Amino acid sequence: MKSLWETYQQSIIRYPELGFTLDTSRMGVPADWVAGMSGKVEAAFAHNKELEAGAIANPDEGRQVGHYWLRNTELAPAEHAKWIDEVNAQTFDIAAKVRSGEITAADGSKFAHVLVVGIGGSALGPQLVAKALTPVGADMEIHFLDNTDPVGIDETLSAFGDAIAQTLVIVTSKSGGTPETRNGMLETEAFFKSKGIDFGKHAIAVTGDGSKLDQYAEQNGWIARVPMSDWIGGRTSVMSAVGLLPMALLGLDVEQFLAGAGAMDAKTRVPETATNAAMQLALMWYHAGDGEGKKDMVILPYNDRLDLMSKYLQQLVMESLGKEHDLDGNVVNQGIAVYGNKGSTDQHAYVQQLRDGLKNFFATFIEIRQERGGESMSMDEHGSTTGDYLQGFMRGTRTALFESGRPSITISLDGLTAFNVGALIALYERAVTFYASLVNINAYHQPGVEAGKAAAGVFLERLAKVRSHLEGAGAPVTADDVSEAIGSDDPEAVFHCLNHLAATGAAQVSRGAHPGEDSFSK
Repeated sequence: MKSLWETYQQSIIRYPELGFTLDTSRMGVPADWVAGMSGKVEAAFAHNKELEAGAIANPDEGRQVGHYWLRNTELAPAEHAKWIDEVNAQTFDIAAKVRSGEITAADGSKFAHVLVVGIGGSALGPQLVAKALTPVGADMEIHFLDNTDPVGIDETLSAFGDAIAQTLVIVTSKSGGTPETRNGMLETEAFFKSKGIDFGKHAIAVTGDGSKLDQYAEQNGWIARVPMSDWIGGRTSVMSAVGLLPMALLGLDVEQFLAGAGAMDAKTRVPETATNAAMQLALMWYHAGDGEGKKDMVILPYNDRLDLMSKYLQQLVMESLGKEHDLDGNVVNQGIAVYGNKGSTDQHAYVQQLRDGLKNFFATFIEIRQERGGESMSMDEHGSTTGDYLQGFMRGTRTALFESGRPSITISLDGLTAFNVGALIALYERAVTFYASLVNINAYHQPGVEAGKAAAGVFLERLAKVRSHLEGAGAPVTADDVSEAIGSDDPEAVFHCLNHLAATGAAQVSRGAHPGEDSFSK
C-alpha cells in the first residue's frame, strides 16, 4: 500500500514556469481508473482541438467559441485575429487617454472612478480580477451595478456623492438588450442627469455592432463604443474588452494577464493526460460525481483577494454544465453545483458540515504561497505569523476532510499576480470544456437562462395588464376577479402581480382570511 507521501508525489502536476501546482492526491482515484477513461479523454482532446480551430460550438446559434483566441491570435481565423488586434488597440487607447487626462469628465476633470454596469459574465469577470489584483491606494476605484434591484442601485449610486462628477461608466451587454443591464444604465443615466451632468460624456458601451445599446450610445454621443463578437460567450469574456477595459483603466498588467492565460493554454492543449492539469481537473470532477454531478464542488480560496472565485466559478461551471439534454438528445440533467467562501473564514462557518455532515461534495483548496511583501509580526511563542496560521488552517482542514473520507483537490499558485490569475481562469475554462466532452453535453449554450428570461417577459406583460385593470376598477378586486377580467388562467400569478403593486405603493390591499379573499384597489 502506498504511503500518502508516495501518492502525493505521483499525483501532482507542476508547472514551475507558471508558478502553478495541481494536487489531486486526496481524491481517492484508483490507479487504473484514468486508463479506463482513455476513450472519452481522447474524444475530449479531439473536440477541444476542433473548437480552437473554429468549429461551430453552439449549433443552437450557429456560432463558434473563441475565447482561446483572445490570448493567442495565432490560433484564430485571420478575420478574427485582425478583429481582436483592432479591438484591443482601441481598448488600450481609450484607457491610456482616460488615465492621462486626454479624455476627461464633462467638467474637464480627470476620471477617478469607474462604474461597470453589467450582469453575469459582464460583471463577474471584471469583479474577480479587480478584487484580486487592484493594489491598495490605486489611482482609480472601480464599482459595479450588477442587478436590477432598485435598493442596490440606489445604494451604489448614492455612495458616489460628489465623486459622480469624476466617474466613468462602462455599460456592457453583447446583445444590448439584457434587461438588468438596460435598467441599470437607464437608472445611472437618470442619476447623472439629476446632478446636471451630461451622461454621454461619461459613458462607454461594450456591445455588439449594431445592437440596441450600440445604437443608443451613438445617438447620445457617448465617449466610445467598443465591439464584442458573438463568438465570445459572456462567461468566458473576461479576456475581451469586457475585462480588459476595466483592467487597463485601473492600470493593471493586461499583457501579463493574457500571457498567463496563454501559457496555461499551451500546457493544457497538449493531449497527454498525465501532465495536463485541465484534463486531470475534469477527470477528478467526473470521478467524484460518477460522471453525473452527484457531488457538489466547494471552492475554498485561502486568500481574501480571491473571495469572488466561487461566485465566478458558479457561473462558469454551472451555466456551462447544467444541461437537461446531452448531444444525442437524451435527458441527462447534467451539472455540478458550486459554492464556497474563503479560508479561514469557513473554519467558523460550514466546514463543520463538510467534516461531519453529508458526504455530498469534494473540496478545492486554492492557496497563494507568497504572503505580504514585508515582514510579519509574531503571533505566539513559536514565532508563528498570521500567514503561518492561514497555512496551518488550510492544511489542517485538508487533513481533517481526508481523514473523514471527504475528497479534495489543492491548487497552489506561487503568487497572486496578473499572470497567475490569467492562468487560473484559463485552467478552469478548459477544464469545463473537457468535462462537457467527457459527459457528452454542449457547454456553450444556455437554454435554461433563455427560458428564465422568457418567463420574466410573461410576468411583465401580465403585470401591465393587471395594473391597467386595477386603474380602471371602480371597487376593490380579488386575484380571481382580475384573473377573469384579463383572461388569465393563473390566479396565483395575478395575485403575485397585485402584491407587487401593493408593495411598491401602486395599489392598496386589504387582507382577508386567505389569499383568495385579499382585495386590492388603486
